[in-house]
Amino acid sequence: MEKGFNTDVTSNGIRYHVQTEDWGTAKGFIATTVFRGGAVLRTYKRSYAQITEDIGYRTPSQVLRLVMREQHQKILDLLLSGQELSGNDTM
Repeated sequence: MEKGFNTDVTSNGIRYHVQTEDWGTAKGFIATTVFRGGAVLRTYKRSYAQITEDIGYRTPSQVLRLVMREQHQKILDLLLSGQELSGNDTM
């Protein structure tokens, strides 16, 4: 199981903590959780089934790491742009 990413970001005067982690093969997805003041605002999940289409020539661990980084950055960009969090919990 890959280790995750943790980032604190401030947007429009509001501080958020964004955590992305691989929940392993038993659960089969990558989750990015957005916190504000210690409370969970939203969790976004991406299933391994969605990810396996992107494997190509890379090893599975390389793909997971790439997808985790991409998913984490996508949420950071969303927060920094001042957009509201989507109601859709899947990526």
